[in-house]
Amino acid sequence: MTIEDLVGTFSVSGSNQDESNEITYKGVLTLTLDKNNRIKANWLINSHQQKGTGFFKDNILVINFNYRGDDNKTYKGVAVYRCITKDVLDGFWSEKHGNPLYLGSEHCLRMETTERLN
Repeated sequence: MTIEDLVGTFSVSGSNQDESNEITYKGVLTLTLDKNNRIKANWLINSHQQKGTGFFKDNILVINFNYRGDDNKTYKGVAVYRCITKDVLDGFWSEKHGNPLYLGSEHCLRMETTERLN
């Protein structure tokens, strides 16, 4: 798999950085490449937009992200995805000011595919 294979739009479902493993949000993740062949990520979760940049090696995608919260503060974190196929990403994430005892989780399925998440 190459970094170019990851470019596209994914349906996202995830859980927040707390003790519950239940799906707490859904949204869309769009991956593009910049002029240096690095990943640019844009999430739209409900009406909140998050942006990030990242890199890809050995079927692992790492994205440093940030967003402005409802309190007008900027929050930062990192998301790590295992690229199961070019259409299925399975990941976890952590924010700097999140609960350090837990990780959030995120599952992404390319919107143009017929593959199913387990």
